Amino acid sequence: MNNESSTTKNVRFVELGERTLRALAEGDLAGGSAEAGVALDEYFVSERSRHIFGYRAEQMAKDPSAAPWIARAAVSEPDGTVVGDAGFHGPPSEAGVLEIGYTVAPQYRRQGYARAMVKALLARATAEPDVRLVRATIRSDNTASLATVEGAGFTRVSEKANESGGSDIVFELELAGAAAIQA
Repeated sequence: MNNESSTTKNVRFVELGERTLRALAEGDLAGGSAEAGVALDEYFVSERSRHIFGYRAEQMAKDPSAAPWIARAAVSEPDGTVVGDAGFHGPPSEAGVLEIGYTVAPQYRRQGYARAMVKALLARATAEPDVRLVRATIRSDNTASLATVEGAGFTRVSEKANESGGSDIVFELELAGAAAIQA
């Protein structure tokens, strides 16, 4: 086991605005980094990232109020290394539900960064008085992420087929539980 994984990780988020996301979706790493104000790595212009960031840029264009919710670079503290991206799928629903999403860049996986991202996302959700429930949808074969959300106190509520022919497991966490995690 990597020694780094035994130490608690902390992250801060840097918002990725529409211009940043568009640059990344077009494969412009230098432009995306300049717009974000942090040094992003090749992970941010991978095929997966380009697709997602293009989708999120369109989401922001259609609903500018979504911008503070949906796309963030996760920066390790105190060293300042960008280790992945995280955010919510959109602003809170009228029912007070937020869905989280996060990805750790491959070279930083299994070191505690996903746990740190989820913790920071839950802190953000908990700070919103109208948010009552946080949801996470995880592919059934993503054992690391399944362990991360279960370890954060999420409860499995359902399973559904996904577009790749596999299944996704839906987890939820009532914010009374999230508040306890922050303590």
